[in-house]
Amino acid sequence: MFERISGSLLDPESLYASNIELFHSPDIRGLNMLMGFTGFADAGHVVQQINRELLDALEVETVAVFDADQLIDYRTRRPHISFVEDHLEDYKAPRLALYKLNDGLGEPFLLLAGFEPDLQWERFSRAVVGIVEKLDVNLVTWIHSIPMPVPHTRPVGVTVHGNRPELIEGISTWKPTVEVPSAIGHILELRLMEAGRKVAGYVIHVPHYLADAEYPPAAVAGLEYLGAATSLMLPTDRLREAGREVGRQIAEQVEASEDVQQVVSNLESRYDDKAEGTTRRSLLADENDQLPNAEDLGAAVEAYLARKDARP
Repeated sequence: MFERISGSLLDPESLYASNIELFHSPDIRGLNMLMGFTGFADAGHVVQQINRELLDALEVETVAVFDADQLIDYRTRRPHISFVEDHLEDYKAPRLALYKLNDGLGEPFLLLAGFEPDLQWERFSRAVVGIVEKLDVNLVTWIHSIPMPVPHTRPVGVTVHGNRPELIEGISTWKPTVEVPSAIGHILELRLMEAGRKVAGYVIHVPHYLADAEYPPAAVAGLEYLGAATSLMLPTDRLREAGREVGRQIAEQVEASEDVQQVVSNLESRYDDKAEGTTRRSLLADENDQLPNAEDLGAAVEAYLARKDARP
């Protein structure tokens, strides 16, 4: 047993400033909350696209803003600023905030969106759990994405986790046992479950050869899963149109290379074998059908993250 001699843990509520009138309004009690944090894997820029689409397309009110100075390592993740001939402008300050939005039918919901904290994960988690409890949030859903050896010509897959069996069973297309680098969303999910709150996380599967670029079809899939879980009509029209254009570009590149055609064809065969149950080969099998173990899978995700971190 541990005993704190004096003082107390830093107050998690001091991590954010709230819109007092809105925060204490009965109108935001009992709503569903979506969460999306940028800065983790975010293959296909799924979280970035979803956050941008929700905040740009829907009516938005800011409920609370978190103190970036306490949560982000600026020297590791430097914000951008524009140098225009002889002066500076357009400083893109990091932002992490809780918003109230209304969906396409006018149904309100909450969105916690912005950068993934670099620091004070446990304190931040206590702050978020405290907000969920104060606002009596009905269901918390969050989303992120990972690169997977799957073809772009097949439906976007998902792995679902959390403590809501009705949102998990029959939906996940990949149910591994694997150790991977954690994200703040994982910690929040654990702390919310410990607090007895309902939570579900969605991992969108992005074709590994498209993971470094924006892949709108994966963002559309993410919005559809989030919308189905929370009974919300979330906007997808602009992302669908962007996805059609990206699809045309991918088709042109595939058509221009026999090697790429062969890679996609092999992925399609494995996907179809798995989906049809005609063989027990895994979607993650290598060329010799040897299944990777947990360490191999964890290393693959870490390699993707390391590749991202290595960029200037």
